Amino acid sequence: MMGFFGRIMGKWGIRAFVLAVAGLVPASCWVYSFSGVSMPASIKTVQIDNFPNDAALVNPTLSSYFTTALQDIFLARTNLQLVKSDGDLVFEGEIVTYEQTSVAPTIDPSTGKAVAGKVRLTIGVRVRFYNTQDETQNFDRVFRNYADLEGTETLSGGQEQSLVDQIVEFLVEDILNSSVAQW
Repeated sequence: MMGFFGRIMGKWGIRAFVLAVAGLVPASCWVYSFSGVSMPASIKTVQIDNFPNDAALVNPTLSSYFTTALQDIFLARTNLQLVKSDGDLVFEGEIVTYEQTSVAPTIDPSTGKAVAGKVRLTIGVRVRFYNTQDETQNFDRVFRNYADLEGTETLSGGQEQSLVDQIVEFLVEDILNSSVAQW
């Protein structure tokens, strides 16, 4: 006589149950996050070194601001622990571009002279990424982004910081996606 479980599941139900459990075993080797970033369970730590500002034009607060923003996005969107050395994932690099350029020139009707229609702030960061458990994931590349300010020729402190905030947000998102979101 079949036991209680056998009567409920039947011959095909038991097979379906066994297949479902077997399908979960490989999945248990991965850690899932509600932010959409999943990675192998063996990766537990991230090391994000300071990104010094090596650009020709230096924003004195950008190095610490960018480094902190990169650390914050990894802490918020992954289950990784931030470490100072020997991380499973390692990020190092430097800020290589910080430039302000005039774009979209227009004619000032009062003077007849060309003036900047927009001021563009561009930030470029060279990132060297090392995955100590899968070297095929390593990369060394420059991430660049920019933001425009309408109708002024120079940036003031508050305007500049607002653009820096926007650009850094895009940069760290791009770095996160390029390094761990592909899993």
